[in-house]
Amino acid sequence: MARTDVDAQQIRELLAETLPALIHKHGAPGATAGVLIDREIVDAAAGVLNLGTGVEATTDSLFQIGSITKVWTATLVMQLVDEGLLDLDEPIRKHLPEFTIADEQAAGAITARQLLSHQAGFEGDLFTDTGRGEDCVEKYVATLTETPQLFTPGSQFSYNNAGYVVLGRLVEVLRGKPYDQALTEHLIQPLDLAHTAPGPYEALLHRAALGHIPGPDGKPVPAPIWSMARSNAPAGSQLSMSAADLLRFAQLHIADGHVAGGKQVLSENSVQAMQQIQVEVPELGLLGDAWGLGWEIDETPAGRMVSHDGSTIGQNAFLRVIPELGIAVTLLTNGGDVMAIYRELFDILFEKLSGKKLLKPLPVPEGEPALVDEQTAARFLGTYSASVLDMVVSQDEAGLLWIDEIPKGLFVELGQPPTRSAVVPHRGTGLVTMEKRMGTHFRYAFLGDDGSGRAQFLHTGRAMPRST
Repeated sequence: MARTDVDAQQIRELLAETLPALIHKHGAPGATAGVLIDREIVDAAAGVLNLGTGVEATTDSLFQIGSITKVWTATLVMQLVDEGLLDLDEPIRKHLPEFTIADEQAAGAITARQLLSHQAGFEGDLFTDTGRGEDCVEKYVATLTETPQLFTPGSQFSYNNAGYVVLGRLVEVLRGKPYDQALTEHLIQPLDLAHTAPGPYEALLHRAALGHIPGPDGKPVPAPIWSMARSNAPAGSQLSMSAADLLRFAQLHIADGHVAGGKQVLSENSVQAMQQIQVEVPELGLLGDAWGLGWEIDETPAGRMVSHDGSTIGQNAFLRVIPELGIAVTLLTNGGDVMAIYRELFDILFEKLSGKKLLKPLPVPEGEPALVDEQTAARFLGTYSASVLDMVVSQDEAGLLWIDEIPKGLFVELGQPPTRSAVVPHRGTGLVTMEKRMGTHFRYAFLGDDGSGRAQFLHTGRAMPRST
């Protein structure tokens, strides 16, 4: 595939013009964005880091990257493979004999490969705070003893935050040092990243963005806290950086594991392995079509795209990399209609870089709300449960379908409100919301069979088992 003949200066001018206009249009306090092109990084910033202080966003400002951190954790794991310290297909209990979940057989079988590709199968949205000490990741893994197993390891995809904390603990054990120290010594320092912080104490040395959440009138207000618990750091609770530093990390995965100056930080074999499909992902619209070792994967008209997104408390991050073309694009935000900013900006940039719009279309409802017959509705109806959320699919007297999302646990503590959405069948296998939320229609996939023709799982990226 060929790239257009656009150069860095043209991208610089485009970013400088487009980013301020988009954050103003979509109500974001601030943002920074960047493009890696011809091994040169072009970046821009606009708006403010904190509406409470009015501090201006600059290109060296730090924004949290959320779950993009998982690709960093995956890279740390693959470095262990390069050094012969880890076999991805051996049970992780070889190195973590204390790893225990509710299903003893699954606990003894789960591998690092399954954790990296979200196929381990135990419930993953667990955000237990085990303190701020250097033993917080170890303590977190010790809390998983009663975590339910949703499906046989390796049999399907279900996004798993807890699984990446387990991988972080694996790094700690095999490196003999805390996760933050391993991250710093094996990635941040070798990549010579000057504007990256593994946690809040390091972030204080920089201009750091604060997340913003919707206020009573819907407009963004400063979030009450800066980050989530340190115990979830390997999954993405604290790592922050500039757009340029995130692109320097992306370059590692374009340049066969080399950094500027030619030093090899990750083997070429590991770079390629991370970008190979491990598992297909149910059709959802907001995630990749497949998952590799850490990376989401999509096939595009310009070549294979590897990517990851991240969200923390009022901050969202987006990263797209096309290794074949040697380009990467990122956006880091601290509030507002982030999906709209991301979609518009990346469409503009990719069309400029490749001559094509590379983001896949988002799901849309097919027609107006319609009555759903009893046989069609029966597969979907019921309650599906996770530790932080119940989702209830119901049908009203008129025959219309609804999904109620009822937060529990941490989601209640974070102030997430319950939502009720009208939904319609979509492509025979799922439901899609009639109205947009956060700038998009949400699609829900329904998988498996409980033995009576009803779906076994409602899939949002996470496989939520039927409870009634």
